[in-house]
Amino acid sequence: MADSRAAVVVAIDTSSDMLACAVARVDSRAGASGVEILAVRDHACRRRANVELVDTVAAALSDAGCSAVDVDGYLVGRGPGSFTGVRIGISTAKGLARGANAPLYGASTLDAVAWSAWHAGVRGKLGVAADAMRGEVYPALYELDESGAARLFERERVVKAAAAVEEWRALPDVDELQICGDGLVRYGKLFEDTGLMARVLPRELWWPSGEGLLLAWTAAGGVDVDVPCDPALVLPVYTRLSDAEENERRRLGLAESATVETTGVADDLAGRHLQFRPMGAADAEAAAALDAVCFTEEAHEPWTPGMFLSELAADVPAPRSWWVAHDNGELIGMAGGMVVDQDLQVLDVVVSPEHRRRGIARKLLAHVSYDAQILGCTTASLEVETGNDPAERLYAALGFERTGVRRGYYGPGADAVVMTASLPLVLPVDAESPEPTAAVARTWPLPEPVRTAEERAELDRRQLVLAIESSCDETAVAIIDAVGTILANQVSTSIDFHARFGGVVPEIASRKHVEAIVGTVDAALEEAAGALGLSGGAIAPSELAAVGVTQGPGLVGALVVGVAFAKGFAFAARLPLIAVNHLEGHLYANLLANPDLEPPFIFTLVSGGHTMLVHVRAWGDYQVLGETLDDAVGEAFDKVAKALGLGYPGGPIISRLAEDGDSKAIEFPRAMMHSHDYRFSLSGLKTAVVQYIDQETAAGRTIHLPDLAASFEAAVFDVQFKKAWDALRQTGATEYCLGGGVAANPHLRELLVRKLGRRGVHVTLPPQNACTDNAAMIAEVARRKFREGDFAPFSMDADPNMTL
Repeated sequence: MADSRAAVVVAIDTSSDMLACAVARVDSRAGASGVEILAVRDHACRRRANVELVDTVAAALSDAGCSAVDVDGYLVGRGPGSFTGVRIGISTAKGLARGANAPLYGASTLDAVAWSAWHAGVRGKLGVAADAMRGEVYPALYELDESGAARLFERERVVKAAAAVEEWRALPDVDELQICGDGLVRYGKLFEDTGLMARVLPRELWWPSGEGLLLAWTAAGGVDVDVPCDPALVLPVYTRLSDAEENERRRLGLAESATVETTGVADDLAGRHLQFRPMGAADAEAAAALDAVCFTEEAHEPWTPGMFLSELAADVPAPRSWWVAHDNGELIGMAGGMVVDQDLQVLDVVVSPEHRRRGIARKLLAHVSYDAQILGCTTASLEVETGNDPAERLYAALGFERTGVRRGYYGPGADAVVMTASLPLVLPVDAESPEPTAAVARTWPLPEPVRTAEERAELDRRQLVLAIESSCDETAVAIIDAVGTILANQVSTSIDFHARFGGVVPEIASRKHVEAIVGTVDAALEEAAGALGLSGGAIAPSELAAVGVTQGPGLVGALVVGVAFAKGFAFAARLPLIAVNHLEGHLYANLLANPDLEPPFIFTLVSGGHTMLVHVRAWGDYQVLGETLDDAVGEAFDKVAKALGLGYPGGPIISRLAEDGDSKAIEFPRAMMHSHDYRFSLSGLKTAVVQYIDQETAAGRTIHLPDLAASFEAAVFDVQFKKAWDALRQTGATEYCLGGGVAANPHLRELLVRKLGRRGVHVTLPPQNACTDNAAMIAEVARRKFREGDFAPFSMDADPNMTL
């Protein structure tokens, strides 16, 4: 902040049904007494936080006689609270701070409630019970005296409301305990039945307030407001894992839920085919073969299949975690360890020679250490053979340090270096797998770029539009210029976190978007500057012309992160906001391959969540001819791959297997091929494939996977061609386009070009890297909307059910 004595700070919180917003002038050297409130806009806001937040900030700044350019920093409630509410607040705050190039700070919303009570004159012991849904509360105890509100707990946690009541009833000074918190709205009767409501505070003190947040930030934790904070590093306070991760704990043999502050860092994959998943019994032979290849010249013996099977046995005495990496069905790496007295003892780390230097060992260890943390480990240890300098350098980069030597550990004259590290491991960025989420603390605010007059003129001419896509499991950001040149196209994926569950877990996807979005935007701003040859550093938000964002359809928890960030970013940078339909983005992706494409034409969308046939009569004029009645094409691929144990996502794996298969080997049904309409159904085909697998397995026959994959693809694609050709004939269109993740399938692309081309139809296909979810296609739509002046209000919300 430029002047700590006169720093203007905007505080926001949306963790509860109260939207808290205050503007203050803060003197960081005076503690709580240095907070001068300039405006307050706190108000009840149930399920409308994403609609009202940015406009509320604008109103509060106006009340304070300020504008966005006067703000020196932003403060946001990090929770705990409603998962979606916390994410809306933090994502908006990240956008505000990044758009304004201002620092972002975070504070506990429980502390905010306690400090609101302190400011109202409450003194003595205070219990805050914030609503955590599912019969649970976030309990917190404080001691309030003239100096402020002091925590009587280490960190936030979640417990059953009844358990919190019993804990508080057991306090020796329970008769003096005062209580508040929005958990009393839902569980007040429970507290009342045990007599704890006798000293309840007035209802207006049950929720976080903007002023309470400011007081908590400046005083309760001793936070120095002069220390700048990178928006990328502000994350929610989580007190429980996602349900999917809770199930993963049970896989690891744990019954109790872990208390977590964050969910870890998402890794980007080096390629869409590269997968990381827990090791299974079926991997034992391949794992042993890989171990043998890698340790041929080593002094110690490689692992046998039996040794790997014993590691995976249910009755293994100490908990284990083993992960494998596979590429196109080939096992190319593995790592594993066991837990002994809160230490992860790494037993083996192997990557095939031809796949090294791609960050695979690092990612494998990240997964194993993540499991170890869930199991309660705080440290990790391993041995490296003396003289294996590359391995020692790798482990040193992850945070391991030499702690000793074991003589003759690998045999006579073959010593081992003992290395240990604290968890979590350090996860450095590598060139082939950029990780925006593994953000290194930067000096903040970032220095403003210095431009020449020619560079400023070029930026004005280019009219750069930044676009954000967050509808599913990938955080994507692109930057496009006025004529449609893509200057940046960045993607941060959490797909490997979902792979262990066989599909996208919405809660994990949403958490990963919050972690990744600032870093991905920064990477795009840097890439665009490089593409333009600018000498003064990354593109600044003020040098953009507009911000576009996917409004829907998609996973609501994922969409709100992108929408909230984009709104905050656009407001703070004083840029117009553009709402983009994700489905229209897949349609416009064809313009990246054929800029001269013009309607009318027939368009087929084949993705993980949608299958539809559309008559594009004009840009913006779409007639949906038919959609799937059940599974989408991509969904069917994933389910078949899961039934075969091939991993997630299924499309690329099945496509690779089908290369060597006979598409006529197995006669699978072509559902609704002759239904005389444009509807699709794939659940029957999926069931037929699963039944075939079960029948062949029961008969003891080996399934030839390439033939099954090719036959399954043919059954899907024959229907796609038939419906497309019927629609072309009915409408008289002579142009055809494809879109969606499955549009990257080479066999589908070849079939449509060949068969429709024979019939005089011109086929346009999007670039393969623009088929799966990406921001380049969103940028193309946003560019055209910018040219037309089609802007969205800051009250825009995510629309998970959006249609064409």
